[in-house]
Amino acid sequence: MTYQSDAWTALGDPTRKAIFELLVDRPRPVGELAGELPVSRPAVSQHLKVLKDAGLVMDQPVGTRRIYRINPDGLAALRADLERFWGKTLAAYKEAVEQPTREDE
Repeated sequence: MTYQSDAWTALGDPTRKAIFELLVDRPRPVGELAGELPVSRPAVSQHLKVLKDAGLVMDQPVGTRRIYRINPDGLAALRADLERFWGKTLAAYKEAVEQPTREDE
């Protein structure tokens, strides 16, 4: 469970969330990400390290640059969490709706 909770924690930071959202559109190098955000290139690199450690992004060397992209396994883990939360919420709602009210008794 640590893997998923690290991913949720990593996305809790607004800058990391913005980086993640940019990478959802397409893979990008650090310099391009930094050019689209109000933070320095070194700060973007630090945020990418957190996202990578959480399993949300992966990188690939291309020449002298590293290209970052979404890690499909990390995204799948987030989706599995959301589906589990949604399932529990629907089950609780169903139970609440089906319980008799005082007027029914």
